[in-house]
Amino acid sequence: MLQAMSVLLISALATTGVAGEPGDLPIAVPQRWTPPALSSNQYESSPVFSPDGREVFFFRAPPSFDRYRLLSSQCEGGRWRAPREPAFAGTADALETDPAYSHDGTWLYYASDRASKDDLDIWRVPRHADGRFGEPERLPAPVNSPQTELLPRPLPDGRLLFGSHRPGGIGGRDLYIATPRADGRWDVAPLPAPVNTAADEYEADLARDGRVLVVVANRGTRSHLYVYDRDGDAWRERGRVPARDDVFQVGPLLSPDGRRLLFAQADGDASGEFFLVDLAPGADLAWPPACGNARSGQPRSSTTGENPP
Repeated sequence: MLQAMSVLLISALATTGVAGEPGDLPIAVPQRWTPPALSSNQYESSPVFSPDGREVFFFRAPPSFDRYRLLSSQCEGGRWRAPREPAFAGTADALETDPAYSHDGTWLYYASDRASKDDLDIWRVPRHADGRFGEPERLPAPVNSPQTELLPRPLPDGRLLFGSHRPGGIGGRDLYIATPRADGRWDVAPLPAPVNTAADEYEADLARDGRVLVVVANRGTRSHLYVYDRDGDAWRERGRVPARDDVFQVGPLLSPDGRRLLFAQADGDASGEFFLVDLAPGADLAWPPACGNARSGQPRSSTTGENPP
């Protein structure tokens, strides 16, 4: 199953058709955002920030995507420090990826194969008031399954958004919402169409107010980012994020207001880097959190309508 995950990411490089148009999204040029201390010649993806903005978690993988490790960096002395593996990291042979803070900062969710080398499952670890992490715990079924689970995103109301390869969805890989019960058990259901399709949707992030959803989907070309707006009880597709056609995009993180997006895509010899793009006018320019004199970045609008090179 982990081999299948690597194939999924690498296969996103293969062209089988023409990428979709950006739709009615503003034509903006994504800007590389990765602070120098976080950049390497490997693939960095899935950044998340602590509620106070003083810590960033992400994962790093080689271009082959056969090894994933969680890393964190603290803002100290006005700059991001060299990233290190967290104290709760699994053994050196464990694959660990896709971090996400709960909205109150008391839990960090992530995907790991530490319990079984057959697939990635969703885990979480408590964050104590003194900043120390506790002992990780694996979420029970039906949140986890015999298949791979990816990019857990805890929502403010206690539900959990994630991707899974399990059977029973609309396509080969789908997005799911897990709802906790009072007795500690969970109910899990796939997101409806048009979010899930007969293709592969396997990562997503939801804005804090629940009105904007960004989805990573491989719909016959490469994996790209698609934006949806809530329309009553349904979702309406706004369009594809105007990122590069020739590489895939993964690891979405929306700003709290849903107007800005961080994501990962290849960037020459630097492999995967974090990129920032505005999805709507009026974005909060103080997000992502800056460290010291570092600026959050201000993606520029494109007057040509062309994607960046």
